[in-house]
Amino acid sequence: MILGAHAIIHSRKPEADRAFLRDALGLPHVDAGEGWLIFALPPSELAVHPSRRNSVHEIYLLCSNVRSFVAAMRLEGVKCTPITSQSWGRLTHVRLPGGGRLGVYEPRHRRPAAARSRKAVRSRKAARSRKAVRPRKASRSRKSTRSRRGSR
Repeated sequence: MILGAHAIIHSRKPEADRAFLRDALGLPHVDAGEGWLIFALPPSELAVHPSRRNSVHEIYLLCSNVRSFVAAMRLEGVKCTPITSQSWGRLTHVRLPGGGRLGVYEPRHRRPAAARSRKAVRSRKAARSRKAVRPRKASRSRKSTRSRRGSR
């Protein structure tokens, strides 16, 4: 079924933004051909927010410590907006070389476990239902125990 998500950042300077994701953020990537880099992302989550319009999408990157992230970006020469505290996390935005903004936040909300394919879930359930056969430890017979006791 669903094996992942493909997010798209539209940019007036895609080469510059790709270089930022590759070099400043250090995201693993592959070249899909002709310089089209596809970046790997860590496990993700998806939320649905109310809106007056459909087909409005946003992407935020999650980090474990937003202050550390901002400090690391400063070392790369990348400016971040001041950190704001929201009920759901601590937020900053990075200005991409192409002119866009990318939100990065340290979540305060509960996070779901990573999604697994149905095949992987079935496989795990099957493995749990099979009983592992463990060899029994060799036990001493009563006779050998008695004979040792008597020889003391």
